[in-house]
This record gives sequence, structure tokens and C-alpha cells, in this order.
Amino acid sequence: MRVLLLSAYEAVSHRYWAESLMAQLDDISWTLLSLAPRHFAWRIRGNPLSWLLKEHDTLSQHYDAVLATSMVDLATLVGLFPQLGRAKKIVYFHENQFAYPESSDQMPQVEAKMVNLYSALAADCVVFNSAYNRDSFIDGARAFLKKMPENLPAAKPLEALRERARVLPVPIADGSETGQQMAVNKTVPQRIVWNHRWEYDKNPDDFFAVLFALSDAGVAFELAVLGQRFRQAPAIFDEAERRLARHIVAWGPQPEPAYRELLESAGIVVSTTWHEFQGLAIMEAAQRGALPLVPDRLCFPALYPPAYRYDGSREGLYARLNAWLTVPASRPEALDTTAWEWPAWREAYRQLLVSSA
Repeated sequence: MRVLLLSAYEAVSHRYWAESLMAQLDDISWTLLSLAPRHFAWRIRGNPLSWLLKEHDTLSQHYDAVLATSMVDLATLVGLFPQLGRAKKIVYFHENQFAYPESSDQMPQVEAKMVNLYSALAADCVVFNSAYNRDSFIDGARAFLKKMPENLPAAKPLEALRERARVLPVPIADGSETGQQMAVNKTVPQRIVWNHRWEYDKNPDDFFAVLFALSDAGVAFELAVLGQRFRQAPAIFDEAERRLARHIVAWGPQPEPAYRELLESAGIVVSTTWHEFQGLAIMEAAQRGALPLVPDRLCFPALYPPAYRYDGSREGLYARLNAWLTVPASRPEALDTTAWEWPAWREAYRQLLVSSA
């Protein structure tokens, strides 16, 4: 079986998904085309043209299935290469533009939203990494279409899309192959890890405000701030590096071996995000023994029992972290992550590709 895998904005999580998928289903003949994750507005609208000019021969071949991320303008690509329309067309949503929180200095991403919508409508099969992702896409698309000049009857086709959409998460590696139990035994209970992108939508302000308060109260903890850093990061990171210096054991992106070691030593991994559709960074830390502490919103209620969630406020985060750091008996057990790992999802991915549309 020949599958064309298209990733138009190859962010870290997208690359992880593509590489692990090809490795897990290695009996399939894969062809991967990807574009670097930069110049977002140009990339999401221009990816068919980039591939037309650079990969014409590859796109002109026969494939049994085309598996594209939601950043791919699949509708335009099939128009440029009609033979791709005869393959089974699958769109995988790592995220959707309808639920992305826009900052005050951003222009509304109308083009990006339209690409998401056209690609979903052009596909034979639409897959989301979480039910929250699916529902926020459908509900967001409905609200978006109400703003169009015409009074479009969008409710029925969008609800039909919701009904036929599938939910398949991005699986994490098999814990038995990553030394999960060994990692769990290496955790430092009072070491807090932040391993998210250094951007406003991950809400670092709430995270650091709570740590400032804990530090001022004399609560003992260690801090490793990891994750992907960009040329411009929210100003709170500079303030935090200065004010929390005595707690810091690592600051900034790390080489892969060092990152894994720090992840394996994490006692607690925290999210304060306003934008998350699955949260691989939290999952990978939890697999290695860190206690995940996530807000009670977005995708998290479907993934984490109440013992690992706080109410989403700074006060709620402070109360839970303070208890976990000062009263060991208040800490829940390490989370069982086997339901997130590849063995639980390999066959579902295989059936996605090989079954008829």
C-alpha cells in the first residue's frame, strides 16, 4: 500500500506524529512531504504552490491514500493534481484554527480558518486528536460561517461532519520500550517542570505568578523551564529567570539527552495553557513519573482524572501545588499512561489507512 503523508507546517508535535506513525506501520510504503514551520500565514495558504513547484513529480504519482495534516490546503492540492482525488483522502487535525486564542496584536486568521474548513470538506475521512478538538472545530466553524455575508445553511453539513469524524490521539511511545518504570523511580518529588512553547497562548503568566507566590512563602521547590523558545518570548520569562534564580536547575531548550534526563527527574509537570488539543509534552512527562497538574478546561477533563486537575485559576493552582510540595500524603499516585501509548492505537491507525473511505 502506498501512502502520501503531507505535513505543511511541521511543528515538533507534527514531526513526532509523522515519524512515529511511519515507524509503527513500517510495512506501508510511505512518501513524506513536509514544509518547515515558519511564516505561518504564507505557509498555510501557499503550501500547494510550494509543492507544485518543488515536488511535481512526487505528487503526480499514484497513491492508495493521502494523509494530510489540517495545515495542508487539500482542496487546492487536489485541484492541481486531480489524480490525488482518486486516493482515499484523510485529514488529521492536531489542532484547529477556530479554537486558537488570538492575541490583541494579531489579525484574525480568516485564511487559516478557511483552509481548515475546505480541507475537512474535501476529505473522505476527518480525524481529530481529541473530542475537544473535534467539537471546538465544528462549533467554531458554525460561528465563523454566521459572519459571512450570505446566510449559509451550515448547521446540517457541519453536524454531519461531527458525526462521521473520528478521534485518534497522537500516541506516545510504548512505556515498556522507554524505560518508564526506571524513569518513575528517578523522579525528584519537588522538581517542577514547564516543557511547553514559550508563547502567550501557553499562559506562562499564571504559571510564574503562582511560583513567585510559593517562593515568597518559603515553599521549597526546584524548577526546570524547558520547551521550545522563539526569537521573541513573553517578557515574563526574563522576570522569572531573575526572581526564581535560586530554584532553577535548568532554563531554556536542552539537547535531547539532557531534556530526557530532566523529564525523568520531574516530580510535577504543570500546564496553565489557554490552548491545547492534546498536550504531548504533559503526557510524556507523566509517562516518566511526573504528576501532571492541568487546568479543568480544553481537552484535559477527558484525559485526566480530577486528582490531577485544578480549577483553572491562579488560586486553584497555588492551593494544589502548595499541598503537593508541603504535604506528601496529598500527592496522588503516578498516572497510568498505557492507554495513550502506541500498542493501544496501532491497529486503529492501520484500519484508518487500509479501510475503504
